[in-house]
Amino acid sequence: MEPSNLNKEQDQNSWALNAWTLLSKLRDQSPLIQCITNFVSMDLMANTLLSAGASPAMIHSIEEIQDFTPHIHALCINVGTLSPAWLPAMREAALVADKAGKPWILDPVAAGASRFRLKACLELVGLKPSVIRGNGSEIIALSKASLGATKGVDSSHESMDAMEAAKSLAQSSGAIVAVSGAVDIITDGHRVVGVHNGVSMMQKITATGCAVTALIAAFVAVDPLHALEATASALSIFGIAGEMGMDMAKGPASLRMHLIDSLYNLDQAAVSSRLKVSSL
Repeated sequence: MEPSNLNKEQDQNSWALNAWTLLSKLRDQSPLIQCITNFVSMDLMANTLLSAGASPAMIHSIEEIQDFTPHIHALCINVGTLSPAWLPAMREAALVADKAGKPWILDPVAAGASRFRLKACLELVGLKPSVIRGNGSEIIALSKASLGATKGVDSSHESMDAMEAAKSLAQSSGAIVAVSGAVDIITDGHRVVGVHNGVSMMQKITATGCAVTALIAAFVAVDPLHALEATASALSIFGIAGEMGMDMAKGPASLRMHLIDSLYNLDQAAVSSRLKVSSL
């Protein structure tokens, strides 16, 4: 075997072992993940966390933040169905989580679609998220702090188009930035890795992006000091579950069911044989 191929194989084996180790920790520890999220995604996010082994809490009332949020293991904030009434709770939860030393993850859904949404997302970015996960258009909008072409929550940019924007955003925010796409990109502003797992039909199921952000929160909860590796591992694990689900699915509805089942039943052999992560 050529040395370069040997190094790639060793790198894959290392990533696969790390991803499996984190999933095993997640299943053992069942971290409590608070999700302040949108009405469309609550069900799939909660079921994704449960099937992976985490404990979801869909608590978004500001009256509960001071009592509840200090006891969580990670926080996921998703602005999908954003309204002025929810913003104070998002801000408060991010501040409380940061003060308690708990990681929090931001999903800036359709960040560039309106001035209200962009301003809210930029304010949340300023509250020190550990990870920001979005599609290409969302990450470009945050990086440039500008409104842009968007099709609602759908991206009008491929993930690779957003690589420089992701690096810039990571450097300015201090967060790990993940860009979902045909290849998922994860960067700390310097190092860049790509996750090549998943199937295109996952885009036909609403809230799969929201669900993987919640899974990232769970993975970061069990390894907060290595957020880049935890983020890449969560994306690859979710992608593998989608691939395995697609082997049994007849369309988006059955893929949703089989994806959740595959995530619940995922074993080390599947992770080792299917995981595809590379340096970019």
